[in-house]
Formats: sequence, C-alpha cells, structure tokens
Amino acid sequence: MHKKNGISVGTTSLGVDELSARHCVACEGGVKPLDAAEIRRLLAGLPGWKFEHGEIAKTYAFQNYYQTMAFVNAAAWISHQENHHADLEVGYSKCRVRYSTHAVGGLSENDFVCAAKVEALAASPLPTA
Repeated sequence: MHKKNGISVGTTSLGVDELSARHCVACEGGVKPLDAAEIRRLLAGLPGWKFEHGEIAKTYAFQNYYQTMAFVNAAAWISHQENHHADLEVGYSKCRVRYSTHAVGGLSENDFVCAAKVEALAASPLPTA
C-alpha cells in the first residue's frame, strides 16, 4: 500500500477495525477526491454502506426513538471528535448516515474512517429505556 495525495492506496479492502482505528486528517485545497477503484476498495470493508449520488450512505434501524436518539447523539460525538460531519436523517426508529467531503468535491478517506467508526458504534450494545 502507498499514499497518493495523503490517502492510503492499495488493492485489498480495509475492514471496520482498521478504518475505525484511523483519524481524519484536514483536507486542503488541491487534494483530489478518491477515484472509483479506491471507493470500491474502501466500501468493501463497510457492510451495508452504499455509494450513491457522490456520497456513501447507510440506514440504521432501531427498536424505538430512545435507541435512535442515543445512536444519533453518539454519531454526532464521533463527528465532533473527528471534525468531519455526517448528514443525518432521523426518524422514529431509523437514522440514515451520509458522508462526503465538500473540501475535495467528492469522497476522501475521512468519509470511510468516520463511516467505520459509526459502524463500530452500531455494533455495540444499545441502551434500553
């Protein structure tokens, strides 16, 4: 694996554990968005995430509003810690999470790092009311 524009480039997919152990890096002008091959490679390690309309997205389902809001608040904390913010669409028992990097006009590794952190969050035990 090597770096291209500060982004890890390789031929094997990275799993949730490896991606979620990373941290977002500030995107600066002149950095190109990930190409289709890199998007496919990184997406392969994120179960249920889809590339659509220039962003990656996944909808999470919950049993009730309390669990949904607990997830939303924890996802917001991840965004705050990484300084890379998701678009969240919240309903009673679901939350759709979408990532893209506006600074590069497409997707960056940061999107996949945060998606992996959210995926790890979703795998942890849910609170009960």
